[in-house]
Amino acid sequence: MKNTIFTGCGVATVTPMRPDGTVDLKKYAEFIDELIQNGVDAIIVNGTTGESATLSEEEQYNIICCAKDVIKRRVPLIAGAGSNNTHHAAKLALNARNAGADAVLSVTPYYNKANENGLVEHYNFITKWCQLPTIVYNVPSRTGVDIKPETYLKLSENPFICAVKEASGNVAKAERIISLCGDKIDVYSGNDELTLPLLSIGAKGVISVAANIVPKEMHELCSIYFEGKYIEAAKKQIGLIPLVDALFSDVNPISVKEALNMLGKGFGPLRLPLCEMDFDKKEKLRNILESYEIL
Repeated sequence: MKNTIFTGCGVATVTPMRPDGTVDLKKYAEFIDELIQNGVDAIIVNGTTGESATLSEEEQYNIICCAKDVIKRRVPLIAGAGSNNTHHAAKLALNARNAGADAVLSVTPYYNKANENGLVEHYNFITKWCQLPTIVYNVPSRTGVDIKPETYLKLSENPFICAVKEASGNVAKAERIISLCGDKIDVYSGNDELTLPLLSIGAKGVISVAANIVPKEMHELCSIYFEGKYIEAAKKQIGLIPLVDALFSDVNPISVKEALNMLGKGFGPLRLPLCEMDFDKKEKLRNILESYEIL
């Protein structure tokens, strides 16, 4: 049995930018501290929500160092370290280790669309270099690759591959992963709206976008489920659906970054090719935030 990296709500953090598009580490540190004070169980940096695709290696390294300094081991720090170039992914993962990350989150190699053997060799190579607990990130809607449960079983033999962020949106598939792999690999929901369904079949938690906006609520959703308050947890999950839908009304992280700006957090612009929401979507998002009395 491998050690669980975290249980509950991990936040896939948004990266704040200054008006000129540079990373605002001071604001980032303040935001991470605020998230922890609101009860989140892990911090994830340099992921999809953090615009990792347009961050340089230096920026990613500095972000991990910043997060490490403010977290002070209060919760696990997980760093995104994925690429469709295996050697580059391994370098990012090693950089994450050197910067002080507790674990890495590594997306499947996109575009290349590796076969099963290629996926296994890809992750074995990465973990050989970084030797950190690793979460495999499966998000077929973005990558064009969908890892099969049988491939997870092979990956689970690697002592460093501890978990998967399963963002396929397929609950039946998550059931099969848990059935096949047992305690050899943990499952985290990669979809906010499926947090409770996946917890109910044995997932350890969620890597959440919504927690950037409602960290306390997402943490409580997980914690009350683990306390056995299943009806209360179901009500909370259902109650969050309109907000989750609004936060994914445009390509992630467009909507959640806009929401943070609406809340006066000053998270700044997106980096191209991501761009601002159109007016109608912004108004719908604003109305949802107001209906939750967040704004």
